[in-house]
Amino acid sequence: MTPGIRVKICGLTRPEDVIAVAEAGAAYSGFVFFPKSPRNLSIDAARALALDVPVGVAKVALVVNADDALLDAITDAVPLDMLQLHGDEPLERVSEVRARYGLPVMKAVGVADAEDVAALDAYSEVADQILVDAKPPKHAELPGGNGVSFDWRLIAARRWSVPWMLAGGLTPHNVAEAIALTGAKQVDVSSGVEAAPGVKDAVLIRDFVTATRGRMR
Repeated sequence: MTPGIRVKICGLTRPEDVIAVAEAGAAYSGFVFFPKSPRNLSIDAARALALDVPVGVAKVALVVNADDALLDAITDAVPLDMLQLHGDEPLERVSEVRARYGLPVMKAVGVADAEDVAALDAYSEVADQILVDAKPPKHAELPGGNGVSFDWRLIAARRWSVPWMLAGGLTPHNVAEAIALTGAKQVDVSSGVEAAPGVKDAVLIRDFVTATRGRMR
């Protein structure tokens, strides 16, 4: 395992989460703006957390089919480095968001079978990064953070023209295998480092980052 794997810890809700992410050496901190999620933040709460994120850790806002009014409110108040579109946003919407806000855009794409991989190709042409995630279970209320994975062999040895990040059901115990199988250089985790929904665990965060480097305590 190379030491250069970049880790995103998504769904931070407390000041101690921000500290844990930085101390573990993660590259991205993710804040969720989606009312149905147990990790949902108000704009004021997200601003307070983001202001405490150390220099060198990228601040990412996760939104789901957000309109301009919501994105205006978020970007006006919260210091961000990236927007993550995690809904059903079409290609045109990704391009619009990039142009309007001047921030890099990561587009999440759910994968369940080989047909879904074609969508990754298309979105890689309009987004700055793509997040390769598991499709949510049927009737799930959340588009991500459900703790489910997909068949990693579907994207083994695949490469795109932009950086990509692997997500979906990753934990400290399986992330090394996932990296080895897919060749991912970036990974994203939310529920896999939680003590309860929306409550991050500093030890699990540390163990996850350590596991991406081929070591476990």
